[in-house]
Amino acid sequence: MKQRNSLRIAIIGGGPAGLTLARILWTRGVTATVFEQEVSSDERPQGGTLDLHPESGQVAVKRAGLEAEFRALARYEDQGMRVMDKQGTLLIDNPEGMEEGERPEIDRIVLRRMLLDSLPEGMVRWGHKLRTLEAREDGTHALTFTNGRSECFDLVVGADGAWSKVRPLLSTAVPEYTGVTFVELGLDDVDSLHPEIARMVGNGSLFAMAEGRGLVAQRNGHGHIRVYAMLKVAEGWVEEGGIDFTDAGRAREGLLKLFSDWARPLLALIRECGDRIVPRQIYALPVGHRWAHRQGLTLLGDAAHLMSPFGGQGANLAMLDASDLALALTEHEDWAAAVREHELVLCQRAEKAARGAAEGIADALAADAARGAFEHVSQRSKSSAEAQSRA
Repeated sequence: MKQRNSLRIAIIGGGPAGLTLARILWTRGVTATVFEQEVSSDERPQGGTLDLHPESGQVAVKRAGLEAEFRALARYEDQGMRVMDKQGTLLIDNPEGMEEGERPEIDRIVLRRMLLDSLPEGMVRWGHKLRTLEAREDGTHALTFTNGRSECFDLVVGADGAWSKVRPLLSTAVPEYTGVTFVELGLDDVDSLHPEIARMVGNGSLFAMAEGRGLVAQRNGHGHIRVYAMLKVAEGWVEEGGIDFTDAGRAREGLLKLFSDWARPLLALIRECGDRIVPRQIYALPVGHRWAHRQGLTLLGDAAHLMSPFGGQGANLAMLDASDLALALTEHEDWAAAVREHELVLCQRAEKAARGAAEGIADALAADAARGAFEHVSQRSKSSAEAQSRA
């Protein structure tokens, strides 16, 4: 059995899961190589804001030795939560427990930069898109990338997201469309340029839901508000729904028609948005996704348990997955057995979260969606308080 400090570990994917794993391994004397298909850290937007939970994401940050860095970057002031109906009636305004510091916000790009800055130069190899992954007779796996480079590793960790290239070697499961499509919008410098919207959203997130439609607005850093128009539509709606997403003006006009019976203050989230309007179909792996263990391969995060964003568990679980695997690999003599045991815990934990996320996205756009959102956020506040008391 190869000693753990001489293990050749490849991490496919340079998102929160992959970088957290690399960081914690490195602090414990094990060097891994992260392969990321993007050519640089700023090749594309990294998404919106995340609230890191005390029982998962923050545990990973602590294990990574990055608590001070996180506290300096996180936005503790942006944990408020508001829920409205489509007429703008306020149902919830900052429920107890949501604004008291237990789930601080951090932009995805800031979190990624924090993790990248904590790694030695060269540990992340940019511009490496996985083309093939093949098992060898000696138990290792050969990786070949589209740039022509090849290398062999003892353990390959698939942290490569929804459409993982590693997962097909372990599982036949594929992500399924949830029936919901988000359209991403955004507003910059909101406190100066859009003060009424800034006051309506407040410090945190605003949810408004009704009969198959929804608007979610989230405070990000640097005065940006990210907006998601949520629609319960068929999988082919983006191509066949009659909205031209190649033209910002037409896309904005089409969305306003879909929400024409909503209150004007809420419609301002669409009317005043910038010209970057991007539809995103929401996919999820089957609840309870599992795979038969195969030595030398494993999965983390969305590659293992892709779920809808309702519940806010995805990135938090991904980072906890990564930190647990790092500890398993560095605290047990038999690293292969440690990976097998880790997978059992990961899948069991993810099943509960995935079921809640599936129920959340179904309830959010139901006929009584505003009431469902009220109950969802209230339960989230209760669960957060309970988790904090156990931490």
